[in-house]
Amino acid sequence: MSKFAILDLLLNNNKGFIKTSDAVNAGVSRAYLGEYVKAHRLERVAHGLYMSQEAWMDEMYVIQSRYPGAVFSHETALYLLNLAEREPTRYAVTLKAGTNSTGLTKGGVKVYKVKNELFDEGIIEAQSSSGHNLRTYNPERTICDLLRSRRNIEIQDLQAAIKGYMRLKKRNIPLLMRYAKSFSVEKVARQYLEAFL
Repeated sequence: MSKFAILDLLLNNNKGFIKTSDAVNAGVSRAYLGEYVKAHRLERVAHGLYMSQEAWMDEMYVIQSRYPGAVFSHETALYLLNLAEREPTRYAVTLKAGTNSTGLTKGGVKVYKVKNELFDEGIIEAQSSSGHNLRTYNPERTICDLLRSRRNIEIQDLQAAIKGYMRLKKRNIPLLMRYAKSFSVEKVARQYLEAFL
């Protein structure tokens, strides 16, 4: 298989996007990738990430490509989990405490930070509207994140999220309460759940 054919395959498999790191891992040099980018008139959308002219822009995928340590959370997680009525106006991510978030905040992304030992709790994959796999938190963790940040969240959005969660067939209230205890929102979680049961 030629190097251009390998790049065609990578571009097609990634829905019109290609990463420099994926090309290099597939045995294609940066010089060949540069030729391919010019020949196919790909657009550079971030450092080491190119998009074909036929592809739909997927901002969440671009954010995750640029910041692989970030996990989509809060209102953005609700949207990815189909628990929100609309796409958030600003995307929200969670990072480990101590992580530099300047680039994200300058890009208009809401950034939350959490202790390292709590960061990995509830990470799952969900698909963006363009079909890319993104790291996000499960519904139980997302509800706890919203409760922790309730002063910065519209009350009707929080209530709608909990109502939506309570309608889920696969909800896991014991897991939610375990997370609530870890995140010190056990009492408020219990109050909200009782109100919607």
